[in-house]
Formats: sequence, C-alpha cells, structure tokens
Amino acid sequence: MKNVQLTLDEDLFTQVKHAIEQEKTTLSEFIKESVIHYLNKLKIRELEKQHREGYKKHPVQNGEFDVWEEEQVWVS
Repeated sequence: MKNVQLTLDEDLFTQVKHAIEQEKTTLSEFIKESVIHYLNKLKIRELEKQHREGYKKHPVQNGEFDVWEEEQVWVS
C-alpha cells in the first residue's frame, strides 16, 4: 500500500464527504473505488478507439453482415 496526499477544493470535498456518508464508506475506500472506476473507463475508451480505427482500416463490406438481419427479431 502507498499513502497519497490529496488536495481538493472545498466544494468537491463537500460532495465527496456527502457521498461517503450516503455510501457508508471511508474516504480511502471511496477514492480507491473512484480511481478503479476511472481506470476502467480509460480502458474502455482505448478499446473503443482501437475498434473505430480497425473499422476505418477494414470497413464493413456489403453483404458481410446481411445474413444476420433475418435472424434478428425487432419488436415494435
């Protein structure tokens, strides 16, 4: 484990304090969960970027996925 010093402006700290009280957790656990959540968000962003770049390099061809249209059920 590493100890970290953190500086937050008053408004943000008040919001964090309120969230901690609502969730019945500690500041440490709240910050840890927040960092994990943000890192996962970054990972998803990177995967989405790779996905977009892949389709730019290799666009979908006509007929490539058409076969699946008959398999889908669209409820209106």
